Amino acid sequence: MLASESGNGRNECGIGVTSLWPLRKAQTAIIIAGCLGTAFLQIVTSAAAVQYTRALGGTGLHVGVFNALPTGMLFMQLLAGLAANRLRYRRPLWFGLSIIQRTLLVPVALAPVFWPDAFNTSWVWVFLAANIALHGLAQFGSPLWMSWMGDYLPREGLSDFWGIRQRWMNWTISASLATCALYVLFSGLTIQQSYTHLCVLASIVGVIDLCLFLRIEEPPVNRAATASWKQVLLEPFKNSAFKSFIKYACMWHFAAMIGAPFISLYLLQHIGMSLFQVLMLWSVSAIGGALTAAHLGRFAERHGNKPLLTFCTLAKPLNMVVLLLAPRDPNMAWLFLAPAFMLDHALNIGITIGQEGFLLKQSPSRNRAMFIASGMAMAGLVGCVTSIGCGAILTSMQGWSADIGSFNVNGFHLLFWASGLMRVATVRFVSRIEEPSAADHRELALQIIRQQSLRISVGRRRKVAVRTTRLITSTPPVDRAA
Repeated sequence: MLASESGNGRNECGIGVTSLWPLRKAQTAIIIAGCLGTAFLQIVTSAAAVQYTRALGGTGLHVGVFNALPTGMLFMQLLAGLAANRLRYRRPLWFGLSIIQRTLLVPVALAPVFWPDAFNTSWVWVFLAANIALHGLAQFGSPLWMSWMGDYLPREGLSDFWGIRQRWMNWTISASLATCALYVLFSGLTIQQSYTHLCVLASIVGVIDLCLFLRIEEPPVNRAATASWKQVLLEPFKNSAFKSFIKYACMWHFAAMIGAPFISLYLLQHIGMSLFQVLMLWSVSAIGGALTAAHLGRFAERHGNKPLLTFCTLAKPLNMVVLLLAPRDPNMAWLFLAPAFMLDHALNIGITIGQEGFLLKQSPSRNRAMFIASGMAMAGLVGCVTSIGCGAILTSMQGWSADIGSFNVNGFHLLFWASGLMRVATVRFVSRIEEPSAADHRELALQIIRQQSLRISVGRRRKVAVRTTRLITSTPPVDRAA
């Protein structure tokens, strides 16, 4: 029962007795909180963090480990799924762990300021360990929060709402990264100092995000009755629809994590861009997601999540091709990559909306947290191993290059080629996802092509008609007396 419909509208989850917001106001708060949480995550994991790692003496291996953490810690979602089945309310556990997660990078980033001798190559592992904890806590909290939203938000119009939320989150991504870029450029500080300040700012924003959820109702957990931990864990893998999604997610993370973790390092190290240029490139790319997120959400709501995943996955290899063709001149490369990155970010948002929409809509109320966790946890392990392995390969190939025709190929190029080919292979897996309510992606593609062809044809006829009318009206009248 929604808070607006309950008798007292009070918070019964165990955190105080705060008055709860009605659904409409709660949805607004969820969007605002999503923006604040996004700002936190983008600041602490941006290219500034990669440059900070390099300043500590980190190599491609360290960057690979750093970028593997978001997916590598997805196994924590399975633990959260098991824990959720023992809880009546998820919010107290989620809130407490999230507070720790949003603040733990601050002492690690501040330590070298007070103890400069600590800032050396060995500190990179302390920084990575802190990020392991950060992402581990984030992934543990993810199914708790997602299952809470799945139980609370109305099923009808959910993808549409998720698209609107993603639109504002992507505007936030753009603003956050632009802020990072401008601060790094104009502060006059070293990356060690500027990144520390950014971490403090991100922590404050992240805590405010959490506090907004204190006034959003949480329905009780619908637990799997009298089920052992093994039954709770294996139940999603016995569901054919979820099994098909897990296979796709594993293949997609394998394909993506061959190349994606090393894009910022490639731009900094190989192309020679400054940190400001890289941050601004990612900032501009997020505009592509902001402009298309609401439309993609409506598309998923109307046609289903599977067609959206199929079309976005089909176009994802293009970004790897664009990176391979990027010129070595930093300024030219920035102008060349910016529109491609905007398109690629829009595709990423489509995949995010499709994946989260599938998990929220297809997971049953009973044992929902475990269904959501299983949907991404196995894929995360695959992505983590892939990223670390490719980081090690990249480090071992440092200094190697070969000329193939007019192209000079190095380790980055080999990874991008491999990632592009594997992304193409992922299309076969996404086409096998079972979503009975979704439209057939092949028939939908033909329908879209016909509609676009019809629009083009009608547009051309209108132009011809307008030109003919103008020609007739512009013709001077005939002198009949002559």
